[in-house]
Amino acid sequence: MGEPTVVVGVDIGTTSTKAVAFDTGGRQLVAHSIGYPLDQPQPGYAEQDPQLIFDAVVGAVRAVVDELPGRVAGLSFGSALHSLIGLDADATPLTASVTWADSRASAQAERLRTEPSGLALHQRTGTPLHPMAPLPKLVWFAEQQPRLHERAAHWVGIKDYVLLRLAGELVTDHSVASATGLMDIHRLAWDAEALRIAGITEAHLPRLVATTHVLPGLTADAARATCLPADTPIVVGAGDGPLANLGLGAVHPGEAACSIGTSGAVRVMVERPGVDPLGGVFCYALTEQRWVVGGAINNGGIVLQWAGEALAPELGEHAEEQLLDLAARAPVGSGGLIMLPYLLSERAPHWSALPRGAYVGLTHGHRREHLVRAALEGVCQQLALVLTSVRATGNEVHEVRASGGFARSPLWRQLLADVLGMPVRFPAGHQGSSFGAALLGMQALGLIESIEVAADLVRIEETVRPDPAAAATYAAQLPLFTELYDALVPTYASLRRLAPSLPPEPPPTAPVL
Repeated sequence: MGEPTVVVGVDIGTTSTKAVAFDTGGRQLVAHSIGYPLDQPQPGYAEQDPQLIFDAVVGAVRAVVDELPGRVAGLSFGSALHSLIGLDADATPLTASVTWADSRASAQAERLRTEPSGLALHQRTGTPLHPMAPLPKLVWFAEQQPRLHERAAHWVGIKDYVLLRLAGELVTDHSVASATGLMDIHRLAWDAEALRIAGITEAHLPRLVATTHVLPGLTADAARATCLPADTPIVVGAGDGPLANLGLGAVHPGEAACSIGTSGAVRVMVERPGVDPLGGVFCYALTEQRWVVGGAINNGGIVLQWAGEALAPELGEHAEEQLLDLAARAPVGSGGLIMLPYLLSERAPHWSALPRGAYVGLTHGHRREHLVRAALEGVCQQLALVLTSVRATGNEVHEVRASGGFARSPLWRQLLADVLGMPVRFPAGHQGSSFGAALLGMQALGLIESIEVAADLVRIEETVRPDPAAAATYAAQLPLFTELYDALVPTYASLRRLAPSLPPEPPPTAPVL
């Protein structure tokens, strides 16, 4: 028998870990997923149990290995970005895994963002000063839980923790590190000013390695638990966002990846790191020669879910199809009605925890179909703002590849093409970050020449082109969308000041994912 040509891509996500075995031709052989809860013990918190996630990784890998007929060439990892775990000197967690959705550090992030050095820090580290990021979270721990902050021997992300348990080495890759707000993306080294602000030193952080760095094998315990040989190579891998671009085949400059699931994002691959002059985008690493510039939004499919619960509760759960049929009855532009879809605050391109949702232009003639359609249009307009910021970094975008749950809807597919004003291509059988992780692992292990083969391995199922009249309407609305945000910023700030004296806001009906 020849050398094994199967790599298992392991994607440690917010709601589950998915392990998928691929061969070098891009064929999916076996997949297994194990879920876990997102805990919200009090308002603003969104955290997880690191042990449950580690158990899910081990279980998913073991389930895949059990079904494969031969030996795997290696494991390669991806994970959700921005998580933070404090460890003691024995590598025992002192905290939960604080996820990207956690907003407890909102005040710290706003303070850092508005300081004179805030934009320079963002441009140097590639990470917006937003409560999602580990830097403001570390400041929160220093201010709110100083004894715990002082006791922590290490601060790590969830993938760093899993790899430590699997391979016995404390490392973090340039991709995950580029989303912490603690690494200078231009030097690929920890940033001295960011560490000072966080109240930590380099000794508190894992060793920085390339995303293609190979750990030589598993610990004895991990080998037994996964049913893999102890010498199975482990590729450290990258963050899920950059890997999603790779999994979509959007690997060349000018090719943007757009996703709408519960949240949403637009990212484009570039060859050199950089942030736009206004700080509207992030810049995260994939490899030392490939970076992604873009922005994530908090409010994607969750807006449609809210519309069903608030505007059409009689339709019950899982009413997406009926809601989309309702929205299709309203005209393009929703009869002049605009929705700012900031139900869960917002990230790109403003990177502020202050904004709230708003309908503007409401008249006596508007009906439910207008409100639902305006919500969908608002999500797409927010992604158009992110695309504008991506272009402001000097990047031409000539192609968009899209994925996510929204892609099942012909209406939403057409809406995205119309609002972006350019064709949108939908790949078949999108494998996401697990496919990206496997491809990166194949390159690291010498099984493929380059990750650029992804462009040839991903088959485009459909291309949706914009309707010229609809695109013109949305292009005319986009400046109003921007103006409304700017006009409402003082109101958002006033609402924040008033919040302690008002009855508590109702909690979300579903976890923030």
